[in-house]
Amino acid sequence: MVTKLQSRPPELEFLEFSEFLRFLEHGVPDPLIRWHYHDAYELHFIIKSSGKLFVGDYIGEFSPGNLVLTGPRLPHNWISTDVPKEGIPTRDMAIQFGHAPLELIAKYIPELREIMPLLERAKYGIEFFNMSDQVEQYFYQIRNAKDVNRFAEFLKLLGFLAKSHTYRLLSSAQMQSFDDDASMAKINTVFNYITENYRTPISAEILAARLGMSQTKFSRFFRKATGNSFTDFVNQLRINKACQLLMNTDQYVTNICYEVGFNNVANFNRRFLEMKGITPKKFRAQSEGRFGSD
Repeated sequence: MVTKLQSRPPELEFLEFSEFLRFLEHGVPDPLIRWHYHDAYELHFIIKSSGKLFVGDYIGEFSPGNLVLTGPRLPHNWISTDVPKEGIPTRDMAIQFGHAPLELIAKYIPELREIMPLLERAKYGIEFFNMSDQVEQYFYQIRNAKDVNRFAEFLKLLGFLAKSHTYRLLSSAQMQSFDDDASMAKINTVFNYITENYRTPISAEILAARLGMSQTKFSRFFRKATGNSFTDFVNQLRINKACQLLMNTDQYVTNICYEVGFNNVANFNRRFLEMKGITPKKFRAQSEGRFGSD
C-alpha cells in the first residue's frame, strides 16, 4: 500500500523515486522556493546559503547545516538573503515521504514504532541540532541507493532522528492551509514583501491594496495563513533579526532598534520583553555564553 503524493506542474516536478519516497535538490533562484505546503512529510537540509526560515507561525534564521522536518500540510519556506548574482547551484536537499505506509508497517513491525512519536512531533515542525555531518551522509546514501537499499537507508535516517534529544518544535500551532494555488501565491507575495521591507514602515493597508482586498478581509486572510495578526508577525520577524544582531555584533541596542524597523526604542524594548521574556541587554549578556567556555 502506498500513498500517492499531490501532482505538480511540470516545472515544479520532483525527482521521483517512487510514490512513497521522493528526493529533491535545488538551488537559488528556483520556483520551488515559495510559501507552500503538501500532504507529505518533508525533511529539509540546507547545504549553502543563509536567510529566513518560516514554518507555520515560526520565524527564524537558517544557515548551512539547518535540518528541519515538517509534517503534512504544515506551510513552510526558506528565503535566502545572501544570494550572489550568479545564484547558488545547490542550496538544499529534501526528502518527502507519506504517512500511511509507515503507519501500516509499524503495526506489524514493532521495531518501527519508535519513529511514530517523531512523526507526531513533525506536525509542528522540528529543527534538529548538532548532527549536520551525519545527516548529510544519510542524504547522499539515500540519493545514491536503489530499490530496497534506498528504503533501508531512509529508515536508518528516521531511526537516527527519532533517538535525537537535540531538537526543538517550531510552530506553536498546527496551521490551517489554503487549498487553492491563488491563495498560496498571494500569501507568498506577502511573505516576500515583508522579508524584503521589514526595515522600513510597512502596513497591512499597503499589502491589502496590493492584493485587491479590504483591510478586514486581508486581516482574516493573513491570520489564517500564519496564525498571527499582521502586526504581530512583522514584530516577530523584526525581533528575531534583532536577536541575531545582539548575538553577532557589538552594535548599540538603540542602533539595532532602528535597523530592524522600529522607530521607537521604548516600543522596541517592550515588544522584545513580550516575545523573549527578557530585555535586549539581558538577552545579549546571556547569549555570550551560548558557545560555552573555552
